[in-house]
Amino acid sequence: MDFTQIFWLFFIVSALQPVLRQRLLESARQRLIARIEAQRRSRLILLAHRQETMSLLGFPVMRYIDIQDAEAIMRACELTDPDVPLDIVLHTPGGLVLPSLQIARAVGSHRGKVTVFVPHYAMSGGTLIALAADEIVMSPHAALGPVDPQIGQFPAHGILRAVERKPIAEVDDQTLILADIAEKAIGQLRESVKALASRSLGAAEAERVAEALATGGRWTHDYPITAEVARALGLKVSTEMPSEILQLMALYPQPTRRQSAVEYLPTPRRESRAERSP
Repeated sequence: MDFTQIFWLFFIVSALQPVLRQRLLESARQRLIARIEAQRRSRLILLAHRQETMSLLGFPVMRYIDIQDAEAIMRACELTDPDVPLDIVLHTPGGLVLPSLQIARAVGSHRGKVTVFVPHYAMSGGTLIALAADEIVMSPHAALGPVDPQIGQFPAHGILRAVERKPIAEVDDQTLILADIAEKAIGQLRESVKALASRSLGAAEAERVAEALATGGRWTHDYPITAEVARALGLKVSTEMPSEILQLMALYPQPTRRQSAVEYLPTPRRESRAERSP
């Protein structure tokens, strides 16, 4: 074999190596998801967003909850028997209110038990989804976050406070319009949080959680809410994170290209007779 053949063989192997590595990683994920589902007799859905780096320019691009994520998770819920428990693994900085609410409502309307696992963090829209669960399981140092609405680059609560502190004659029309939108957004999100939290909490507790998380003024939008703080708010939070969930997260390393943020076994999940309790 001459040098040219060796060179081309090396080139082909080098070109195929990333593809093969990705296929092996995806296969390992699917096997672990199937194993967790068998152990817990549940449907497992993972929503994981990683910071990605553009290969050409090298700048970071943040992934967030979008409509595609909502469509995928709603489809996964539809493929799941109503009596089969749902396990949702969240790793996300948040995202748009519309898809986050769509996911939360789809999850919250599931008849079987819903458990949300937060290995590292589920901020903003991720917290909105977590509120729809019967139980939230967090790693000891994992974090949730406030869900107060953001209007453009400003928090809705901050816009209202800025208007209240000035005579109305000194406030320009654009700010007044933003304040009107901010007031509506806070009211809408407060009611949505109260409805979602009512799945696992009483009316008074759900109202308190909605006031703390959705109205703003208490924390900044990126404030990390630990398991202890979440419990103090009245949320049902456990820190007994299964080791298999952490193993699953390890199979989602920092990617160098865009990939699907939602992954589950794309088959109907039905409760079999063997899985039913005697």
